[in-house]
Amino acid sequence: MTELEQRCMDAGLKMTGPRKTILRVLSESQDHPSVEEVYERAKALDNTISIATVYRTLNMLDELDLVTRHEFNESFSRYETNMEHHHHLIDMETGKVVEFQNEELEKLKEKIAAELGYDLIDHRLELYGRKAKGKKK
Repeated sequence: MTELEQRCMDAGLKMTGPRKTILRVLSESQDHPSVEEVYERAKALDNTISIATVYRTLNMLDELDLVTRHEFNESFSRYETNMEHHHHLIDMETGKVVEFQNEELEKLKEKIAAELGYDLIDHRLELYGRKAKGKKK
């Protein structure tokens, strides 16, 4: 059983075959798939899964904070499991989403919140950019 499946069960969800397949797709995704991409990947594993099941499952997982729904300034949502804290840099030319973590940034966010008299509870950080000229990386 995956950690995501366990978290679903802990939240009281019944682990049906289609849900397990959708969770598998999300857990194995190296990108941030849209509903349609989750559906296509799940359908390749189980051709009985409907797009409605994918929509309902993703909405439920989002409501339970087990997945994160991102808009990334696009006309559709993308999803990822909510298993570890990280940020995103979105390439405005290719749409590629780069995940990153930065300890200095984490400390700075806490410091800013404290200076304003708050305890930081949650946040999202999305950076949008283009490859710098002359950069190959």
